[in-house]
Amino acid sequence: MSTNDKTTSDFHEITRLIATLTNDHSHPNLNAIARKLHNIDAMALNLKYFGYELAAALVKALPPIENAHVQIIGLRSKPATQADMESLWLRYWLSELKLPLVFHRKLWEYAFVLQALYESDLLQAGMHGLGFGCGREPLPSYLASRGIKVTVTDLAPEQSSELGWVNSNQHTETLDVAFHSHLVDRHVFEDHAVLRYVDMNDIPHDLSGFDFCWSICALEHLGSISCGLDFIENSLRALRPGGVAIHTTEFNFMNDTETIDNWQTVLFQRRHFLEIAERLRAAGHHVAELDFSVGDKPLDKFIDIPPWVHDMKPDMAANWEPNVAHLKLNIDGFASTCFGLVIRKNG
Repeated sequence: MSTNDKTTSDFHEITRLIATLTNDHSHPNLNAIARKLHNIDAMALNLKYFGYELAAALVKALPPIENAHVQIIGLRSKPATQADMESLWLRYWLSELKLPLVFHRKLWEYAFVLQALYESDLLQAGMHGLGFGCGREPLPSYLASRGIKVTVTDLAPEQSSELGWVNSNQHTETLDVAFHSHLVDRHVFEDHAVLRYVDMNDIPHDLSGFDFCWSICALEHLGSISCGLDFIENSLRALRPGGVAIHTTEFNFMNDTETIDNWQTVLFQRRHFLEIAERLRAAGHHVAELDFSVGDKPLDKFIDIPPWVHDMKPDMAANWEPNVAHLKLNIDGFASTCFGLVIRKNG
């Protein structure tokens, strides 16, 4: 064994002895560093519990809305915030989707897409929409209920299985999983929705002429930041002149120096959104004004941390899952949230 190999082996053994909960005799590990490390998991659960309790209390304290109606707000390209979650426009779209108000960034994404479509006058019967990486989201069913023709896309099952999406219930293996019976009658859905298997890094040229397209937290899984930015630009090829693209993705909002790239999930920074906006505007497209404010309310400052529900044992996950509520979370050491872009193709 070389000196380097022995050093590495010794380091791993020392790390194991520090991190383990018990020693070889099943006695508690009383190493001073270990005793501090062993508190981290409990501290994380305490933080999560009180963060989720705060979110539930804030929802309960909101006044009920009566006669909710849609409104134009001048939607910008922006991150998810607590103020958005409390707004009448977002609560209107959740009522349309028949979803309860929970301070969760995924719900913000659904509402962001629908608000952008409404403000672009695209929620009209007879329109044609294209969804990228749809998974099991409710938007195809809702759009179909409004008489919109929807092409639902996702990776082919064999590719998704290799990446772990099928097992995580985040994949559209059949059109049936995109059907939500509480939003649309089955015959209406089947008349208005079709499924295509599409690699977002290689959009087929026959997908064209759509009035709008969208993706929800999918483009950060294309392998690199560069691939994600290229996808945003390439998605416009699928649109008619004047068509609208709405994309949401991960936003590393606290660290302007380091980020995650060339990985299963990449994290975009402010500079990347500025870069793609400049690229698109130079090509004659319109990008809704960029707003990087992440909010200043309590849940804008709550950054959720692991363990995540899908990593918990089933009985524990069953208790935690109904209470999950976060707008910001820590992804491999980076505080992140969702960021939405609204782009109109040049006409």
